[in-house]
Amino acid sequence: MSEQADVEMPAVQAAEDAAQILDQRYRPYSGPRRGLAGAMRAVVVSSVRFTLGLGRPARHKFLPWLAVVIALVPAVVFVGIATVLDIDMVSEQILPEYHQYYGFIQVALFFFCGIVVPEILVVDRRNGMLPLYLSTPLRRWSYLASKSVAVAVTLAVITVGPLLFLLVAYTIEGSGPDGLTDWLVVLVRILVAGVAIAATITAASLAISSLTDRRAFAAIGVILLLLGSRLVTGVLVEVAELDPRLYAFNLSDIAAALKDRIYGVGALASFDEGEVSPGQSISELSTMFVVAANAAWVLAGAAVVWWRYRRIDGGK
Repeated sequence: MSEQADVEMPAVQAAEDAAQILDQRYRPYSGPRRGLAGAMRAVVVSSVRFTLGLGRPARHKFLPWLAVVIALVPAVVFVGIATVLDIDMVSEQILPEYHQYYGFIQVALFFFCGIVVPEILVVDRRNGMLPLYLSTPLRRWSYLASKSVAVAVTLAVITVGPLLFLLVAYTIEGSGPDGLTDWLVVLVRILVAGVAIAATITAASLAISSLTDRRAFAAIGVILLLLGSRLVTGVLVEVAELDPRLYAFNLSDIAAALKDRIYGVGALASFDEGEVSPGQSISELSTMFVVAANAAWVLAGAAVVWWRYRRIDGGK
């Protein structure tokens, strides 16, 4: 027993000799202080990375990037056809118009909003991160604004990216906009239309996600809102022949209608009571009404999120 102790004692003594206490004092943070703007930028970047699964295990990347692939594949195919085949793709109606391509990305957009977007708010409440965020220069409004920007940016990957590929296809095929000015006009329309759709659907998706702490319930709520609002308003206007202004409650189609107006498709007149008739198509509603309806969705969604977070005990 004594021999074993004699063997262990030198090893213990060597470990004690190697241990060093470098500093016992409190050392304040001495790095750059970027304030509120830096905190908001950090939340946006981290939220975009989180939503797209960057820096996370592969299982978290699958669903968001599946939605991106679904949206991009048709555009990539159009670019490939325009590059390989020597045919007039416009006269053959192979290439869709810019405003028509959104029909290809609608499934991806619904999928992304329902499965991925709810995580951006729900997770912070479930894992207790909200009080930690609010212990920084962030306030509730700046935290929510940062999260909204992050969602809009990720949605823009779907609503803008494929249209840029389509613009490339038209340009390669030789049927694109004539001249630099027209090309830039189309580019601006792509960006504005994509951001407009992303803003409307972001507000609605975040509003639903703010009402529950369960991702599954939030996902179901978003999908029901997107699909249910279309079904109900379609029945009321087209079957029951009620006031076509009820299309304002059709989230997906009213956002698409705004996109059409940005591309110069659809009614442009100011709203006039005399112009409304039962069974009227959403494309026949005035641009002013469509813009107002989308603005109302954004404001209503923001109001719901703000009301919900004012009731959450998270500090500031």
